[in-house]
Amino acid sequence: MHHKLLWVLLVILLIFLAFVDITFGSVSIPYKEIIHFFSGLKIDEKYDIIISEFRIPKTITAITAGAALSVAGLQMQTFFKNPLAGPYILGISSGASLGVALLLMSPLPLFLNQFINISWLTVISAGMGSAAVLLIIFAVSIRVKDVMTILIIGILIGSTVSAIVSLLQYFGSQTEVKTFIVWTMGSVTGVTSEQLKILVLFSGIGLLISIFSIRILNVLLLGENYAKTSGLNLRISGVIIFTSTSILAGTVTAFCGPIGFVGIIVPHLARMIFKTANHKILIPASAGIGAVLILISDIIAQLPGYQGTLPINSVTAILGIPIVIRIILKNKI
Repeated sequence: MHHKLLWVLLVILLIFLAFVDITFGSVSIPYKEIIHFFSGLKIDEKYDIIISEFRIPKTITAITAGAALSVAGLQMQTFFKNPLAGPYILGISSGASLGVALLLMSPLPLFLNQFINISWLTVISAGMGSAAVLLIIFAVSIRVKDVMTILIIGILIGSTVSAIVSLLQYFGSQTEVKTFIVWTMGSVTGVTSEQLKILVLFSGIGLLISIFSIRILNVLLLGENYAKTSGLNLRISGVIIFTSTSILAGTVTAFCGPIGFVGIIVPHLARMIFKTANHKILIPASAGIGAVLILISDIIAQLPGYQGTLPINSVTAILGIPIVIRIILKNKI
């Protein structure tokens, strides 16, 4: 009964915040017009275009990104038994950043932009960068059995890639560096309706794989020895979890840029609120809470009454850092 009430409250909160997120923006839209839009009534054409072409895709993007990053973080924390593990712990975000840096700080956009839009070039580059790091991690996971060793190698790969990105920034022009820095700030507003379909599709695939990993995650909670005696193949399990995490984090990073802290803090919030370690509950709970957190961050980023928009990464950091500090103090890491 306790969980049913929490689910109802979570769904109501999600719907309410989605409505608020659609309402806020640089152009003020009367509540009456928004209600008429969802009621199927005719509204001002200008408002209709803003809501259908910009506000709704932005809100769906926020919900998808929050759910994907949170579930990815939950899987990483369970697999590595580390409360501070997140979806970028394996260097996926750094790989995406390298792909985008190589694109933006080279003459390629001037040539390729004749054939394909720069926004798609950015997405493809980020995806390829994430995939390259993923292949390295897969190769390591096949040879190495210890999960902590894989974790350390992932961190080292991420640090190495970040160092290369820093060098590219150092030698890049002012315009190139500024464009790249804007991308690293993260945003849910730049995803078009066409791109949103791909974002939702791949995130859905990643979430579906995570559902199939529920039993694996629950067994891993009891330790590697128990997992082995119960007949669980750790290598195959690792591949399944890595695949799901990489698809989720890599897809969101490609379309929205690197959004930090969500994957770290949301799994802890889900455990605290639902008071369970069962991933059958934690996976959908993390997805829902993550969506709520990104919606709140986007609403704050819109600065109601102001024409500008804050970088969503700054908002998630402000919201997430106090929770991360609490986690560290609680676990005495």
